[in-house]
Amino acid sequence: MDRKRWTGILFLCFFMFITFSPRLHAEVCNRVVAIVNEDVITLYELNHKIKQLTGMEPEELRSQDEAAFLDARRKILDFLIDDKIAQKKIDELGIKVSPSDIDAAVEKMKRDNNLTQEDLLARIEQQGISYETLRDNIRDEIERMQLINFEVKSKIIVREEAMEAYYDKHREQFITHETLHLAAIILPMINTSDRQEKQRLESQIADIHRRLSAGEDFGELAGRFSQGPGAREGGDLGLFKTSQLNNALLEAVERLQPGQISTPIETPSGFQIIKLIDRQPGDTKAYEDVKDAIYSELYREEINKRYMEWLEQLRDQAYTKIIF
Repeated sequence: MDRKRWTGILFLCFFMFITFSPRLHAEVCNRVVAIVNEDVITLYELNHKIKQLTGMEPEELRSQDEAAFLDARRKILDFLIDDKIAQKKIDELGIKVSPSDIDAAVEKMKRDNNLTQEDLLARIEQQGISYETLRDNIRDEIERMQLINFEVKSKIIVREEAMEAYYDKHREQFITHETLHLAAIILPMINTSDRQEKQRLESQIADIHRRLSAGEDFGELAGRFSQGPGAREGGDLGLFKTSQLNNALLEAVERLQPGQISTPIETPSGFQIIKLIDRQPGDTKAYEDVKDAIYSELYREEINKRYMEWLEQLRDQAYTKIIF
């Protein structure tokens, strides 16, 4: 066979590879896993939702427990099917939720739970979700509530006795944590494996502690020596709830009275001395102070209950096919 013909065959094989291989790969990675009326759910959507709800990649979840993975995958797929059905109805009814609607709901959430913006961000960070995801969830909830208003005619009533019973059963939710106003002198280590640097900083923090114990001003020494946050403000770190502090820091300050300093604390990244500026004790919020938040929670539960009942009826009327 001549060289020209070989070149033509090789070119054809290469063309077929670059033309068809990506498509085959895409089909494997992003095939259809369910049909819902005229819409589809892809494997990519399902895997993305699995990671979003479990915090783990599907392969990682499967490697840990095959049965649990299959159960979670089916439940999450059912959730996506319900979401497709509901979204179609939302589109048919022309329901729109504006950014200002979401802003108002966020502010109400903060007001009902006595939260600052910083408190809210800290709380959702503990739950492992972003602020954007929170806003998406709020938008979905408002859409559901508007759907219920269209589809359910009977008025939802939350009775006072139900709210009082909720308060008694969930009293721990309404305990406010102790708040500490802290300042710090922080000496970070540049190279944590350098013994000489560690010894130098250990000696320096001990000397600073001796000077503080002798009566020198904390703010002045913080401004001169601290290389951490708030150094220019005399080491002021601001307010912290005890629930926000790690065990080592909490142990260091729990016996301090306002105005007192801790002994030098060694951390994985250096050394620090903490000063307790002020301490506000925790307390249990009175029922009257939280009844609006309880009402919102019970109302939301009833909305979700009616929404699921309505959605189940709608799903019985829809065409769905699961493809695994």
